[in-house]
Amino acid sequence: MAFSQRLSSAAHLVESRLAAMMDAELAGGAPPRLVAAMRHGVLGAGKRLRPFLLIESASLFEVPANIAVHAAAAIECVHCYSLIHDDLPAMDDDAVRRGQPTVHKAFDEWTAILAGDALLTLAFESLASRDSGSDADIRADLLAGLARASGARGMAGGQCLDLEAEKLALPAAPTAAHVERLQWMKTGALLQFSCEAGAILGRAPAADREALSRFGERLGLAFQIADDLLDAEGDPVAMGKAARKDVNKATLHGASGIDAARARLAALQVEAEAALARFGDRARVLLEAAAFVVRREG
Repeated sequence: MAFSQRLSSAAHLVESRLAAMMDAELAGGAPPRLVAAMRHGVLGAGKRLRPFLLIESASLFEVPANIAVHAAAAIECVHCYSLIHDDLPAMDDDAVRRGQPTVHKAFDEWTAILAGDALLTLAFESLASRDSGSDADIRADLLAGLARASGARGMAGGQCLDLEAEKLALPAAPTAAHVERLQWMKTGALLQFSCEAGAILGRAPAADREALSRFGERLGLAFQIADDLLDAEGDPVAMGKAARKDVNKATLHGASGIDAARARLAALQVEAEAALARFGDRARVLLEAAAFVVRREG
């Protein structure tokens, strides 16, 4: 199956799982308005890259997609919660996400905040479920890993550094090293864990788990550089969101120039590919994922 077909297949599987999770929340007594906002933020046109990476990484160790999808959907809940909050007026103040109104525009700010909170906690409830793996040690490993990737030393911390740069001009002149740290925390940590989680589900040897973690780390850094270049040069229609929004943010092309950012992006792709060498042709789809991240247009 071609890369685009596998990406689409994983997205469909994850979408079905997320929809079932929303149905269960409503059936369990959650307020309909809150569930509607959660649905708005989590269902729809997303590429589902993080779940895809988990499912493909797990497949290296013969974990079926219908098992891996439970952990994959949990990661997507965390990602979508972060987007809902990131779009709020106090943060990036965006009106459009994935070609539709952001949650606070479709509903209101307080509903959007609660929808993000609910998706975050639902992710950990889902991971704690036996559906995420019959082995309690595996579930604990997944829970701890996702908490690290999304907390103060990961995504939340990276968002703090990002907003410090934009709103407080701290530091006044961000270096490339500062930008890379910020971007690994904000974006790379969750992408890295998505790859490592597949190895956790597959009870992979330490060397294989480390290789996938390294691949995810490189891929995460590449993703954010590509995203920033898209904001600077991309088509808002293709991206499904506003462009030229990041002029006051700490970016690699802002710190080092467009040419240097493109060179770093190419180097990260090479490093990501090298991390998968031990898996040979079995990692072909993950290699194509790295190319997709580097060359994407939306």
